[in-house]
Amino acid sequence: MKKIFILDTNVLLHSAAALESFEENIVIIPMPVIEELDKFKKNQDELGRNARRVVRRIDTLREKSAKANGPKLFEGVPMENASGGKEAGTLIVALDVPLENSNLSATDPAYADNRILAIAENILHKAKERDPEAKVSIVSKDLNMRLRADALGLGVEDYRKESIKYDKLFTGVDTLTISNDDMDSFKEGKGITLPKEKELYPNEFLKLSNESNTEKTVGFVRNNRIVKPYPLPDDTVWTISPRSSEQRMALQLLLDPAIQVVTLVGKAGSGKTFLALAAALHAVKKEKLYDRILVTRPIIPMGNDIGYLPGSKDDKMALWMQPVFDNLTVLLRTEKTKDDNAVRRQVTEMQHSGLLALEALTYIRGRSIANEFVIIDEAQNLTPHEVKTILSRAGENTKMILTGDPDQIDNPYLNADTNGLSYAAEHLKKVELHGHITLMKSERSPLAAAIAKYL
Repeated sequence: MKKIFILDTNVLLHSAAALESFEENIVIIPMPVIEELDKFKKNQDELGRNARRVVRRIDTLREKSAKANGPKLFEGVPMENASGGKEAGTLIVALDVPLENSNLSATDPAYADNRILAIAENILHKAKERDPEAKVSIVSKDLNMRLRADALGLGVEDYRKESIKYDKLFTGVDTLTISNDDMDSFKEGKGITLPKEKELYPNEFLKLSNESNTEKTVGFVRNNRIVKPYPLPDDTVWTISPRSSEQRMALQLLLDPAIQVVTLVGKAGSGKTFLALAAALHAVKKEKLYDRILVTRPIIPMGNDIGYLPGSKDDKMALWMQPVFDNLTVLLRTEKTKDDNAVRRQVTEMQHSGLLALEALTYIRGRSIANEFVIIDEAQNLTPHEVKTILSRAGENTKMILTGDPDQIDNPYLNADTNGLSYAAEHLKKVELHGHITLMKSERSPLAAAIAKYL
């Protein structure tokens, strides 16, 4: 029996691919959703692009059905998503129904959500008349919409096509107990072969301990089942020293030119951005491996123009990028240069010389970025599609770093399971060019660590 899915506007704005992601089932787009897509279609951000893609796709399906003398949209046109022996789904555009005939008669008819719920309620009643076992669900990324739909007796669910289970997110580190003889051989640099039952991913770290539990060390898997010692930086990188084994591992990934995309996940104060900037300064200014450092952060809500902030573009970026400036100030402060004004002048000089660029994500779309060390901070506020779009900008000899905390998401339609950072960390774990570390402990200060743990 085919299920009926009624899509909310935010699902289609989140991912244009959602339209044909429900296999052979029936997908219904209420008329208020079409109207809301029309309002977004002129936007030059990700929401506008998705709105245009959805509207164009619906029109294409309408035209193909009309040319074949098939049904119209309000009757249900066939989609082109048949796969795995399953037939294609059906797309229907549902017209408004009077709110007076629904349980929403006392609500505001000008409010699109009320109209969508009234349509969904009407569809449910008709479906139940034909088949008491019919299943009708509203698919929405809006928690309030899901609560209201549930109160009306409608099935509800989030759109989880691009979601992962955050509590089982790949950490980048595994553990293994080996024999004392194997530990001695490993420490001599000979490496060990993984047991058959042990599966590791490329560039995954392995914490080794011996049977007597007196020796501990770290191994690293590049692209085969042989684990070899992997020297971790335990001294100064730029002007800082790692404070934990996870930070040492993160720095190793950040400093390895062969690993071209790194995802760093961790709670506030764990050093994600700080480590990335330190590695960037080291790679660009000391090692000369890249031409410049590019730092960017999503503007939330994603795509809003920074014109709403006062001043020129540089003034706006200075306000938005203040957390980055704070980290750079600490990293560039030395015994000779303790004055914050002098440090800020260094940052300004790096910008003027082209060694450092601070950009809003809006300005890097459509570009090909070569020979740069790119840091995308607060990446947990990006959708999986946005992360894919950004990472695909990488040209020759460019390293991409995604940092963020999935427990601190400002985007109202994302959570720890559906954000682009978690999605990238989990789905790139099999790629040899990718490395990932989850930073478990806050290192900013004892107070910050306590706040992160207890609040």
